[in-house]
Amino acid sequence: MEIPKQITVTSPLLPNLDEFNDFLRQIWDSKWITNNGSFHQKLESALCEYLKVPYISLFTNGTMPLITALQALRITGEVITTPYSFVATTHAIWWNGAKPVFVDVDPRTGNIDADKIEAAITPKTTAIMPVHVYGQPCDTRRIQEIADKYGLKVIYDAAHAFGVEVNGESILNAGDVSTLSFHATKVYNTIEGGALVMHDEAMKKRIDFLKNFGIADEVTVVGPGINAKVDEIRSAYGLLNLRQVDKAIQARQQVAVAYRKALRAVEGITFFDDVPGIKHNYSYFPIFVNAEQYGMTRDDLYLRLKGQGILGRRYFYPLISSFSTYRALPSASPENLSFAARMAEEVICLPMHHELSEVDIERILNAIVTSLF
Repeated sequence: MEIPKQITVTSPLLPNLDEFNDFLRQIWDSKWITNNGSFHQKLESALCEYLKVPYISLFTNGTMPLITALQALRITGEVITTPYSFVATTHAIWWNGAKPVFVDVDPRTGNIDADKIEAAITPKTTAIMPVHVYGQPCDTRRIQEIADKYGLKVIYDAAHAFGVEVNGESILNAGDVSTLSFHATKVYNTIEGGALVMHDEAMKKRIDFLKNFGIADEVTVVGPGINAKVDEIRSAYGLLNLRQVDKAIQARQQVAVAYRKALRAVEGITFFDDVPGIKHNYSYFPIFVNAEQYGMTRDDLYLRLKGQGILGRRYFYPLISSFSTYRALPSASPENLSFAARMAEEVICLPMHHELSEVDIERILNAIVTSLF
């Protein structure tokens, strides 16, 4: 099997140790290890420039930005969202005392089907929370048209969409705010971390208050905030990581090219292709297994891969709407979510990393292509 040559890069999980040690020494000497220190400020500035966004606020993980975004926009009532995501998306709505309303997905992208949103709007609806699944951009234009028509806020869960652009414009500039995850499994990480992207200085200030207990100064608390700050060490790590993320994305693209070339002719296996005009980040490579055509169920293939030490992930499975917290909601009915249910039953995300070798890639592909022989 022909595999494109791997691009050799320095792992973003292991930044330049000499420089990182120098950063650690600077932090130690400054005696300022958290609470908006110099490395925190440098990373926010660097991310604004790299991501082409006007304002960004760093968080300690990717869930806190979701919770804080809902707080900052004073969201109540019902929030229209997708069942095909990681549970943090819907948990954030629940933690804010709002009610998630599920809408089916577009099978061409895995994202919320914008054409089905209006039917889910009620007098209690206050916001839409779409997800850029696997880093694939939602139909932001159509979603914004609906939001403007009904006076709704739009919060994008962009946990997978670091660096994604449409026609040169950052996808993070869509909606009222966008949230990011910088978890260690993401294409860019600060070990643990996240961020909130907003459009104006007033919202930036409000969010910065909310992530620090609502504290404005030594004697003033402006609201019921939370502790979601990022320390200086992870900020320094993030600065070093940012310098090599482009090379990592380039290498991951070559992995995606190899996967597509080998799997395109395999009956019963489908996947997403790159879309012209979109700058992808290759965060994930999901395949979808049609058991009738492929001759093996998704779970059988998943277990076969796992038995060979190939750790794919059924991501996202099960659907959020099937979990005990949410399954009683009227919008969680499987009949309402047929495309999402099918994707959840068929998906396996193949290993995706910039350090996968040619041998690794060939072993993964051979396990899929030869699994029935």
